[in-house]
Amino acid sequence: MDFLVIDDDRIFREATCLLIEEEGHYAEEAPTPEIALTSLRESKFDAVLLDLHLGRQSGLSLLPTIAKLRPNLPVVMFSAQGTVKTAVQALQQGAADFLEKPFTREQFNTVLARLRRLSDMGRKIEHLEETVKETRAQAPEPLLDFETPAMAAVMDVLTRAAKSPASVLILGESGTGKSVAARALHAASHLADKPFVTVSCPSLTRELLESTLFGHVRGSFTGAMKDTWGKVKAADGGTLFLDEIGDLPLEIQPKLLRLLQEHEYERVGETVTRHADVRIVAATNRDLKKRVAEGAFREDLFYRLNVIVVEMPPLRARARDVLRFAEHYLVHCAERAGRPVRAFSGPAATALTRYGWPGNLRELYNTIERAVILSTGPAIELEDLPLEIRIPSGTATGEGGDAMVGGRISLELLEDLHIRRVLENSTSLTEASAVLGIDQATLYRKRKKMGLKGKPESEESPAGSDGAPA
Repeated sequence: MDFLVIDDDRIFREATCLLIEEEGHYAEEAPTPEIALTSLRESKFDAVLLDLHLGRQSGLSLLPTIAKLRPNLPVVMFSAQGTVKTAVQALQQGAADFLEKPFTREQFNTVLARLRRLSDMGRKIEHLEETVKETRAQAPEPLLDFETPAMAAVMDVLTRAAKSPASVLILGESGTGKSVAARALHAASHLADKPFVTVSCPSLTRELLESTLFGHVRGSFTGAMKDTWGKVKAADGGTLFLDEIGDLPLEIQPKLLRLLQEHEYERVGETVTRHADVRIVAATNRDLKKRVAEGAFREDLFYRLNVIVVEMPPLRARARDVLRFAEHYLVHCAERAGRPVRAFSGPAATALTRYGWPGNLRELYNTIERAVILSTGPAIELEDLPLEIRIPSGTATGEGGDAMVGGRISLELLEDLHIRRVLENSTSLTEASAVLGIDQATLYRKRKKMGLKGKPESEESPAGSDGAPA
């Protein structure tokens, strides 16, 4: 556990921190309320030890501020002048416990046992709140019941593997739902009530990624102004999900291997060996065997991760799931946008199932979100979908991807594509209307219907012959 010790008595403060560290925990000192509040804003702690008397200020007056800043953080009051009355007063104002100075190691450990329970409860509450907030803000609830046999088989393996502590490797193209599968695995496991922490391996430099994973101590590198715990510490007791592990820098791989095998690690710039009980779930869109052969991925780490392996099939191989996901996303996007869109028209549904979805679920979600915004009625129509989804693949396009005259597409789609290509190759609206042989007012209306914006130099809309904006 991580403690913040707030006491203006330097000797007692340092002795308390030493006791905490001897018991295998981390302690940070704060001699004044101002320093204490700054530490609470910048770092996360599992508990606070607060002296009742802080010079001229009472520790009790600091309690409400701490509670407002960190609502679920337990605070233990202590004092050399403790009485039953002050102890009761502290508990009534929100303190989790009370200790009388000087306290023994046994007394501290008794309080520590209670703090562990409170800290675990607080972390669960924070985790649930963050999960709910993130889910509501960013994406719909994951859809985990699948009709496609390939996906049903994947989820069956994950469900059976969930109860074991074995590492799990999830393979698949980008956007196939690997992170959703990892969360489903965690939710079905014996660690469901413990933390689920994600680290995106390719999103940071090697130095920042190592610090993010394992933490660092003050002064270990430029900008390391204070001690920091990493994601391994945050995931202790739960699941650490390493997304796109195929891009993990070679220099960090031995440290991850040690964490997997021995459950040990050190923070950057520190020689103290720490223990972490985490379950590793990794995902990648890369061919790890090829990476091993190229010398970009350690063979021993590959085999340590390669215990339970599943491969997420691409969306193009899951045609029976496409409409179910599309309808699921439609409900979410319509609610977020405040639009009364509730269904897909027949042609739109056919186009969705016929398309190859190279971007998988991520592309499908973006497509549905766009269609909801552009729709004008209670259903998503064919014209609300992007052109590449509306045109039947392989039946109407030539080698360059353009529609072919005589191809099996409607005149409307052929005109749509032609106007788009002319606009792309024209420097102004005037030039495009001249090439197409129509006036600017007509081109403006067609462009607006297609959801296109004009080039910067043609943003002004001169009036056409009928008075409409061009």
